[in-house]
Amino acid sequence: MALVCLVAGGCATSPGTPVAGGSVPARFKEAAQSATGPQTEAQPRGAWWQAFADPTLNQLITRADQDNQTIQVAAARLAQARALVRAAQAQRMPQLELNSGASRLGGPLINAAGGGGNLFSSTADLSYEVDLFGRLAQASDAATLDAQSREALLQSTRLLVQADVARTYLALRANDAERGVIQQSISAFRDTVRLTQRRADAGYATDLDVVRARADLAATEADALGLARLRAELEHALALLVGESASMFSLPESAHAPALPAIPPGIPSSVLARRADVSAAQRSAMAAQARLGLAQKSWLPSLELTASGGFASPGLSDLFKMSMRAWGVGALLALPLFDGGRREAGLQNAQADVDALVASYRQQVLVAFKDVEDQLSGLRLLADQAEIQHRAVEYAARATELSASRYRNGSISQLDLLDARRTELRNRRQALQVDWARYQATVGLIRALGGGWDTAGTPAQSAAHGD
Repeated sequence: MALVCLVAGGCATSPGTPVAGGSVPARFKEAAQSATGPQTEAQPRGAWWQAFADPTLNQLITRADQDNQTIQVAAARLAQARALVRAAQAQRMPQLELNSGASRLGGPLINAAGGGGNLFSSTADLSYEVDLFGRLAQASDAATLDAQSREALLQSTRLLVQADVARTYLALRANDAERGVIQQSISAFRDTVRLTQRRADAGYATDLDVVRARADLAATEADALGLARLRAELEHALALLVGESASMFSLPESAHAPALPAIPPGIPSSVLARRADVSAAQRSAMAAQARLGLAQKSWLPSLELTASGGFASPGLSDLFKMSMRAWGVGALLALPLFDGGRREAGLQNAQADVDALVASYRQQVLVAFKDVEDQLSGLRLLADQAEIQHRAVEYAARATELSASRYRNGSISQLDLLDARRTELRNRRQALQVDWARYQATVGLIRALGGGWDTAGTPAQSAAHGD
C-alpha cells in the first residue's frame, strides 16, 4: 500500500545497506469498516474547515493564513532552503570572474630577474568543476530534498495553525453555549430565591431555606464569572492566532452551533501519506542518505578546468594593446591521500545522521497512526456518551419540573427542589461539554489525517455527497 511504499522507499535509497521498512496496517482499528484509497500525498487538502458551515470560522482561518507569524517564520525558512537549492545548482555551472589589479614590484631578487616596476592587469577567469562521479548532482539533490522537507513543514505549520484556530473558536462557542445554560439556571435560582423569601415571609419556610437558595444562586453566578474569564482568554488566544493585537480583537457572543461534519465509515490508512510531518520526515531521511553518498565520494578524485584571458602591462596606458594580451589554460586533478581521519569521521557522522532520521521517520509514522486511532476512538465513544447524557438531561429536567410543582404545593422541602435544579444544571453542562468535545475530536481527526479524510476531495465535499 501507499504508506508501506513511503516507509520502504524512504530507506531504499540509502547508498549503504538498505533499512527494511516498517509494517503498517491497511486500515485503522477504530474505523467502522475497511476501505482502500490511492496515494494522496500530492493531493490538495482543500478548505476542510468549510465542512463546519460557519462563516466566522472561515473568516478567522483566512486571516490566520495571511497574518499568523508562525506561518510567516515557516515560509521564510522555506525561502532559505530554496535559496540553498539554487546555490547548490550553481556549483554545477561554469564560474566566470573579471579581475583587475595593479601592483608595484621591487627588491633585489625581483630586480635581478628583470621584473621590477609596475604591473597592471585585467583578466577574465573561467573555471568549471567536472562532475566526474556525480558529487555535485548529489549535493543538489540533497538540497532539493531539504527544501521539500521545509515545504512540507510549512504545510504542517499551516495545518497546525488552522486546527488551533478551529479548536479555539469552537471552545469559545462552547463557552457561549455553557454560559447560556448558566444564565438560564441563574434566572431559575433567582425565581427560587424570590419564592422561598415569600414563603418565609408567610411563615411556610425558614430562614435556612432562604440562605440555601441564595447560596446556590451565588455559586452559580460565580460559575458564570469563571466562564466569562475563560472566554476572554480564548478570545485573546484567537487574536494571537490570526496575527492581531488582543487589545483590538473581539468576537461577539453567539448561540449558533456550527455543523458537525459526518465521518465516513471507512478511512484508508493511505491518507496518512499526505500528512505533512510524515512527508517532511521522509524527505529529511532521504536528504541525509544523499549526504551520506557525498561523504562516501569525498575519497574520489576531483577535476577542475580553468582558463584565463586578458591583458598585463607595466604601463596603464598600454594595458589594452594587443601586444600585451595574456592567456592561460589549466587542469587540476586532486586525489586525497591522507587527512588524519577527517573524511572517515565525516562518513561516520553522515551514517549516524541517516540512522537517526530514518528512525525519526518511522516514529513519525507510528505517531500518525496513534493520533488517528485516538481521535477515531474518541469520536465513537463520545457519540455513545452524548446519547446517554442527553437522556440524563431529559430525566433531570422532568425531575426539576415535578419537584417545583410539589414544592409549590408544599409536598417536598426547598432542599429537594434545589437538589433537583443542581442535578439538572450539572447534566446540562455535561451534555454541552460532550457535544462540543465531539467538535474538538473532529478537528483533531482532520489534523491527524493531514487535512481531511476524503481521498477524492475535501471534507466539505465528502459531507455534501453524504459519504
